[in-house]
Amino acid sequence: MTVLVWFRRDLRLTDNPALAHALSTGETIVPVFIRDDEDAGDGSPGAASRWWLDGSLQALDADLRRRGGGGLVYRTGPAEAVVAALIEETGARAVVWNRVYEPWAMRRDSRLKAALKTKGVAARSFNATLLCEPGWLRNKQREPYKVFTPFWRALRATVQTPPGLPAPDRVANDATAPSERLEDWRLRPTRPDWASGLAAEWSPGEAGAARRLEAFVGQAVFDYADQRNLPALAGTSRLSPHLHFGEIGPWQVWRAATTAAQATVGDPFPGGVETFLSELAWREFSAHLLFHVPTLPTAALKPEYDRVAWRDDPPALEAWRRGRTGYPIVDAGLRELWATGWMHNRVRMIVASFLIKDLLIDWRQGAAWFWDTLVDADLANNAASWQWVAGSGADAAPYFRVFNPVSQGQTFDPTGAYVRRWAPELAGLPDTLIHAPWTATPDQLSKAGVVLGRDYPAPIVDHAVARHRALDAYRAVRTTDL
Repeated sequence: MTVLVWFRRDLRLTDNPALAHALSTGETIVPVFIRDDEDAGDGSPGAASRWWLDGSLQALDADLRRRGGGGLVYRTGPAEAVVAALIEETGARAVVWNRVYEPWAMRRDSRLKAALKTKGVAARSFNATLLCEPGWLRNKQREPYKVFTPFWRALRATVQTPPGLPAPDRVANDATAPSERLEDWRLRPTRPDWASGLAAEWSPGEAGAARRLEAFVGQAVFDYADQRNLPALAGTSRLSPHLHFGEIGPWQVWRAATTAAQATVGDPFPGGVETFLSELAWREFSAHLLFHVPTLPTAALKPEYDRVAWRDDPPALEAWRRGRTGYPIVDAGLRELWATGWMHNRVRMIVASFLIKDLLIDWRQGAAWFWDTLVDADLANNAASWQWVAGSGADAAPYFRVFNPVSQGQTFDPTGAYVRRWAPELAGLPDTLIHAPWTATPDQLSKAGVVLGRDYPAPIVDHAVARHRALDAYRAVRTTDL
């Protein structure tokens, strides 16, 4: 008997329950990856995600071949049709996969299971991407959680750490099936220079994920609570793209962090580790929200916020995208994003608040830019996080919270090291002025070699004026005020 192993966002061999089950049957397996845009939800993967996917698939294919397998079979098209064709070609009598939890993908998978059953083909699915199934945790009213903190408490109290599954020593594959060529998918950009920064920064694949995790739990995880908000430091795990593509599973991360903490300080949940794991739980919370609210990427969770009078301002939007707003911490973040496909989480909040509140541009415009440029673009995380900043989501920041980009920069980048890296034209300014260069005297600007409007833009908006404008726009749609 032949078993099809349908890889999706689980591009790894370790802790992969679908693969482990297929191998436990002792039957021949055919590993397949299907390029089906339905898995991406609202829109196909962005450019940065396609670049990462290409590298991740190459790495998985090589790992399979090193273990005696024939590598991945690549196919394009609706998954239901592709799986049916592969069954005809290989004579497979079973199909296994690890679940993805977007509601539309789950409906597709349910249809596929039913269709396979009518053909006498066994179908099994497993959880390899989340700490728990998104429908499991509910509040005392048996309703889905809408606030993160009680969700996190319930997750900690309810979910038990499962044993890990080691990578197989051998993945023999004697079956053959025609495969498309990965290079023909043209996932990498046609202009090589566009992705040079991504290639310098990242190593897609399971091995790259393992190295990143090992380095983080060696020390940084213990300092996470103190350093996670400081973008100039390497204080975060940077595991998010590896987690999104399933090159590492969340339970692998959980076990590594708690094991390191137990061995080092005798406590699996010291402050830094618990704070880090709560961020892993925010990823769960976002998936939980999307599962229960499929419109999360396109409509405000609090419907009144869809009546905000958003501004249509293409020049301002383009200045924001390119890191030319005149606010250094905002510009540094957006330039980091363009260069590396990633942005520090504290800075993500700052740049999102600037777009929504200072520019009064619809949060969906920002979410679309992040979707295209982030290597860790994840539909649930992206939508939930943008709605959090906009004040329209679950457990959201209140509408009247407007991040001041100057004070945020001064607080979280006090020496200006982050700004100096990504906005080097300001490097000559003293720490006291680097987050508000327009307040410098002509002599101070001259000494730093900066001419505002030439070397670095003047602010495209007055923050104090923009804040009042945003509050007025939000108050106009609210049925009650706080």
